[in-house]
Amino acid sequence: MKKIILSIVLGTLFFSNVNAQENAKTNDFKKWQARFRWVSVLPNESATIGTIGGDVEIGKNFIPELDFTYYFTQNIAAELILGTTNHDVKAVNTALGNVNLGDVWLLPPTLTLQYHFNISDFKPYVGAGVNYTIFYDANPGAVVDVDYENSFGYALQLGFDYDLDDTWFLNVDAKYIGLSTDVSVNAGVATVPAEVDINPLLIGFGVGMRF
Repeated sequence: MKKIILSIVLGTLFFSNVNAQENAKTNDFKKWQARFRWVSVLPNESATIGTIGGDVEIGKNFIPELDFTYYFTQNIAAELILGTTNHDVKAVNTALGNVNLGDVWLLPPTLTLQYHFNISDFKPYVGAGVNYTIFYDANPGAVVDVDYENSFGYALQLGFDYDLDDTWFLNVDAKYIGLSTDVSVNAGVATVPAEVDINPLLIGFGVGMRF
């Protein structure tokens, strides 16, 4: 009987030790990473413009961007991107012809929840989340004033990391942001409202570090 009890105790201790080692391996990974990317911002714009009709043209841009990612597990993570971008804006094909609406800065912090596929050094991921865009420092161009309403949007994401070593990696990333804003254009003699869909595609490449 004592031999049986001793065998059970030793077996329990052995499997407990193995399980502890496996858990340690599972939890032994770097939970933070930071990336620096160059991002091409490609608006897919359209607009409904009151009174004078027409459409909108929004310029492209190429910007630096910084993001931080926290891993809850080796597969599930959350990413926050930080960057700002400036775009030229023009109303086109209106009853008044083409109207220069100057330019505006956008600050679009975006938070996504990601799933990472750990396939050797090649690590693709998908993500989805929320965006809040702040419009600031608008230059009205040929009109008196242009007011843009800050707005929430959604974000869809696809990308991959490629490990160079345990710390450094390369990254390619694409995001689609469903973004709309209400715009008020003060033309002096009248104020023209517009509903503008920006819906930018962001394509980025860069380098990252885990820590």
